[in-house]
Amino acid sequence: MARPVEFDEYKVLTSAMEQFWREGYEASSIQKLLDCTGVNRGTLYNSFGDKETFFKSCVDQYTSIIEKQIANSLKNEKLNAWNSIDAYFDEAILNVSNKHRSMGCMLVNSLCESINYDRGIKKVVQESLSVIRKAMLARLKEAKANRKLKKGVSEEFAADVLMNTLYGIRVNSRASKNSKQLKSLVKHTIDNLKK
Repeated sequence: MARPVEFDEYKVLTSAMEQFWREGYEASSIQKLLDCTGVNRGTLYNSFGDKETFFKSCVDQYTSIIEKQIANSLKNEKLNAWNSIDAYFDEAILNVSNKHRSMGCMLVNSLCESINYDRGIKKVVQESLSVIRKAMLARLKEAKANRKLKKGVSEEFAADVLMNTLYGIRVNSRASKNSKQLKSLVKHTIDNLKK
């Protein structure tokens, strides 16, 4: 009788997530995924499914990191709207390891590569990014209600501007901009949106 396969699912998903994050979906061959996770081909397919299904599980793992960042910032009721938005960017820029900062964002990286042509994967990535936007939008509505959003700027537009800034800093972090430079870009954006 075969022994059940034993592995730490969290560690396997984290290793695979970092592989996809670093090199992208297309460049992350099954062999690279096997090498970085230390599991064999049979275990990979039996436990996680095909490459696309495995990628989606890794996006879920990445989204759980984002949800923790949001819980510490955008959903922190002790912070006012703008302080919570600023805190989110700190979570995304300053409170991550240099290694992860230099890799950019798994979701933004994925949108920039050829998976754009795979509707299923693109949808999964966009749904994860929408988690951030929804949380920002809720705080921007609060800012608008408290007259702390610049006159003539809608909450929807402000959310788009902030998401654009997020995408930009993720790309800039891959281009070796340091955290101080990234933070100044965020500050400039926020200063131009708040009243």
